[in-house]
Amino acid sequence: MSWEDYGEGLEDKLKDLHDRIHRGAYRAQPSRRVYIPKPDGRERPLGIAALEDKIVQRALVEVLNAIWEEDFLGFSYGFRPGRGQHDALDALAVGINRCKVNWILDADIAGFFDAVSHDWLIRFVEHRVRDRRVIRLIRKWLKAGVMEDGQVTPGKVGTPQGAVISPLLANIYLHYVFDLWAEQWRKRHAHGDVIMVRYADDIVVGFQHQADAERFLAEMRERLARFALTLHGEKTRLIRFGRFAAQNRKERGEGRPETFNFLGFTHICGRSLSGRFLLLRRTRRDRMRARLEATGEGLRRRMHETIEEQGDWLRQVVGGFFAYHAVPTNADALNAFRDHVVRLWMRTLRRRSQKDGTTWQRIKVLAARWLPTPRITHPWPDERFAVKYPRWEPYAGNPHVRFCAGGAR
Repeated sequence: MSWEDYGEGLEDKLKDLHDRIHRGAYRAQPSRRVYIPKPDGRERPLGIAALEDKIVQRALVEVLNAIWEEDFLGFSYGFRPGRGQHDALDALAVGINRCKVNWILDADIAGFFDAVSHDWLIRFVEHRVRDRRVIRLIRKWLKAGVMEDGQVTPGKVGTPQGAVISPLLANIYLHYVFDLWAEQWRKRHAHGDVIMVRYADDIVVGFQHQADAERFLAEMRERLARFALTLHGEKTRLIRFGRFAAQNRKERGEGRPETFNFLGFTHICGRSLSGRFLLLRRTRRDRMRARLEATGEGLRRRMHETIEEQGDWLRQVVGGFFAYHAVPTNADALNAFRDHVVRLWMRTLRRRSQKDGTTWQRIKVLAARWLPTPRITHPWPDERFAVKYPRWEPYAGNPHVRFCAGGAR
């Protein structure tokens, strides 16, 4: 059912839905399975919930968010009100720049949304929610399963990635499985600075000492295994990273420091013009390649539209890319993306007709008219982080362990 169809007689339908929920007659429907391409060529399975399920889930999320926002820790950034990807990126950059970080653990939980244990999740929810009607609703959504090619597969494990309530349930699960444990670990066991940033199931932890990093990784594997989770073997790495990484690797004859990816950016150990350590953030090559391929496909579908229609669409594409990626030290990627889009546009115009005479001079005029000019719009991480978290205390709670990425927490 579409939103337009459901909107006819909306008040009566909402009253009926409300009544069915309180009578226990509401039934969750299976999610529709769809696949979207990932930058590495694989496909990500999503579960598209039925319209009424979305309405009820959205209402419940509003209530549960008010409860768990009082509990969630400062270094958790994914899918939380008032927090976004750039907040997590800023916190990570500030932590690396201000704290003694020499090692980075780039951790990724394998198939997280498909591996969540229903029993553990319900137990975690029951820590703060005693209303059995809420628990029954969550159980219904978890067990409704997915429909693919007309076949319904009941849900026995996992939560549908794409459902309205799934991000909150994921945060609740990882709050108890990882966040609380990690917070206690760095208070009790760390011998040096430790910083943490988590966005959904992507986790980055910075350490001053290698021994702390290796011990944390080993114990983290054990901790996750207790709750049916595992770390991705290829995507989880412990690397030397920070202001002394280049010097240490050079002394060992190991070449340039390794890099790691987080939220669409490759993080690189660099140097400023004055020779001081500078964290460089560049758009991931695979993400840019995927965006350009999608842009080329979109231009092919719009090949015979007017130049004005094509230009208006491309302005939105380029503007959207710049809105997220226009961070300091990433100017080269912005220019490269725009140049590639100009080339794609020129190729599309030339293919419309064998007699098309689009020249470089002509396409430059069109690009100047329609495509935004590359410009860094995001402030330096330290500046924005200082505004959002003015009471950040580097040594709060433990004299020898720096806490970061949580504002006043």
